[in-house]
Amino acid sequence: MTIAAQKPRSAAGSGSVGAWAFWDWGSAAFNAVLVTFIFSVYLTDSVGATLPEGSNATSLYSMAVAIAGVIVAVVAPVMGRRSDIRGTRRRSLRTWTLITVGLMFALFTVHNTDPMYFWLGVFIMAVANVTFEFAEVQYYAQLSQISTRENVGKISGFGWSMGYFGGIILLLLCYFGFVAGSGETRGFLGIPIENGLNIRLVAVFAAAWFLVSAIPALLKIPEIEPQVTEERRPRGIIAAYADLIDQIRGLWRTDRNAVFFLIASAVFRDGLTGVFTFGAILAVTVYGISAGDVLLFGVAANVVSALGALLGGFLDDRIGPRPIILVSLFLMIIDALILYLVDGPLMFWISGLVLCAFVGPAQSASRSFLSRLSPEGQEGQLFGLYATTGRAVSWMAPALFGLFVGFTGDDRTGILGIALLLLLGALLLLGVKSPPKVH
Repeated sequence: MTIAAQKPRSAAGSGSVGAWAFWDWGSAAFNAVLVTFIFSVYLTDSVGATLPEGSNATSLYSMAVAIAGVIVAVVAPVMGRRSDIRGTRRRSLRTWTLITVGLMFALFTVHNTDPMYFWLGVFIMAVANVTFEFAEVQYYAQLSQISTRENVGKISGFGWSMGYFGGIILLLLCYFGFVAGSGETRGFLGIPIENGLNIRLVAVFAAAWFLVSAIPALLKIPEIEPQVTEERRPRGIIAAYADLIDQIRGLWRTDRNAVFFLIASAVFRDGLTGVFTFGAILAVTVYGISAGDVLLFGVAANVVSALGALLGGFLDDRIGPRPIILVSLFLMIIDALILYLVDGPLMFWISGLVLCAFVGPAQSASRSFLSRLSPEGQEGQLFGLYATTGRAVSWMAPALFGLFVGFTGDDRTGILGIALLLLLGALLLLGVKSPPKVH
């Protein structure tokens, strides 16, 4: 697997970029609505209240998601490699997307009246985390099919911004339609809250949103050609892992730059995740933002992240993804230090939104970086390793945040933990060479 072996890519037919990006648009239904803002809160708070006294619903849910992450880390690269060899990338994306949507619909069954529903909800969410990431590996690999090496940055940024914009619209629809207000019914739809009906219907709405949004990519993006040769042929699962180990060894021998990027990106991507994961906590506990205003900040954060991703995508194709990531990371570190020193809601809004403005460009450029590095026909395998390395270090942001807070007893110092992780990722990336330009 060598960079020299890469050939210029040609983009897929007309409309493919829009079709592909709408999967990103729809994926916000899982990431923003279920995992981050609405259903996970319902599961750990309302449904979790039915657990026996002394049980910690948040801890139990986190443990289940962590187990799901281990499964992704172990299986994702083999899944990507097998779809590359068999020529089943679109079929795999379709399969895992539809399974994820089905699991999202199944969350309607999770009432808030009995402990068994908590365990049902945890099981469904954990499995959906696995199937969603399996789909995402195939989706990321399709980036090489609908772009050339000259415009991959712009297209990646467009897709990432579509995810943010989709999240903005869907969160507002869910909040005002199903959640806002008080009393026995909620939202302008007047949905009863008995048995958690309003939130269960949010899951149904999110599932339908993802399904409809994903259809263009599932139908429009062409299937890849099989890559079957004597050396690369479909084999059993155990043999596939042996092949994977050989491929990693070969990657280390022939293209260590790709290995170094996978390591560096895993670290700084975990730091980027930490910005959103702990931002809401800090907003309430440190800067005096009301619980209701946190959702509004989340919408604003998605807006600036989307705009940042669009701008970063255009610059990516002109100066390359590496400078975009490095500048974004260093500016985020500086802004995090400013945020650590200031107080009050206004300063949090200003510094927090500046911080979020650079999350989108860094995430999008990271995806385009790996797409530029990936030899033709091996994108699925590389993005499988991308998912695996990310999962392998996903403990770092929570650990550093908790370490700083635990040592000082002050939630504010958790900001320094996230800044330290971003700095470590940036320093590792300094040792990675930019992808070669194709002339």
